[in-house]
Amino acid sequence: MPRRYLSWMVAAAAASKTIIEVTVVGKDRKGVVADITNFIFQNGGNIEKINQNVVRGLFGMQLEASFVQAKRKDLDAGLKDLAKKLQMEIKVHYQEPDRLRNVAILVSKEPHCIKRILAGRKKGEIKANLAVVIGSEPSLKPVADEAGIPFHSVSHADQAEAERNILDLIEKYNVDLIVLARYMRILTPNFVWRYPNRIINIHPSLLPAFPGAYAYVQAYERGAKIVGCTAHFVTEDLDQGPIICQESFKVSDSDTLDTIKKKGQELEAETLFEAVRLYLEGRLEVYWGKVLVHDKSPRGKATATTSS
Repeated sequence: MPRRYLSWMVAAAAASKTIIEVTVVGKDRKGVVADITNFIFQNGGNIEKINQNVVRGLFGMQLEASFVQAKRKDLDAGLKDLAKKLQMEIKVHYQEPDRLRNVAILVSKEPHCIKRILAGRKKGEIKANLAVVIGSEPSLKPVADEAGIPFHSVSHADQAEAERNILDLIEKYNVDLIVLARYMRILTPNFVWRYPNRIINIHPSLLPAFPGAYAYVQAYERGAKIVGCTAHFVTEDLDQGPIICQESFKVSDSDTLDTIKKKGQELEAETLFEAVRLYLEGRLEVYWGKVLVHDKSPRGKATATTSS
């Protein structure tokens, strides 16, 4: 049996258990891995995945453990004590079975992507708890207020401080998925590595073409005949994460930069929404850097994502 199908079956079997993700960051020292893993075992957990590295003396570890019955208060208290003992930052995220996924939407000024997500939830096209909207500025607070979703504006005068504030909010709302709905700030690797395959971004080009800023301008100036957008998982490498969905449109001779942007924004909203929908339905799997989209058949057949 191919590995990718086997891993899909294992993930399905784990759906009945509570999964916790523990992230540990701090100055490198001996005994950290042993202390954390022993704590998990002593509390009845089984370690499913573990990844660790040390960069310039800074230790980082991601651990995923499953529990048939997780005692959240005991786990929280124990990990808090461990954080003090080890003098490290320890954050925990819970994935309980049969719970709506908690989604954080990060925004800046442009409303088209968040409005499509809100409309999709209202129509019943997605099932999720849109837990919080975090803005790099307060422009879209009225949109969140109208939908009854808590809004937090985080100043980016100091990027490190901004990301600490966002991390606290992600933990407070026990966020499962982070959606960058035209969030016009670059998250640092120190932030991104904590959430592997849990941050989805929409980029206004058919990646890998025209990465970075001003993608529509780049396409227009180069005379591109086909323009599109890409929904992808975010990694430490800018605009190079695994591709989930891509959509495109043809550029006519009469198109201007403004008309290209208008068509592109409409497509961005739909493409990002489709990626979010697939994630919430549990149909995405990343295998060797490629996103596989599973269908809904009992056999769990998988097909690789392709561009439109």
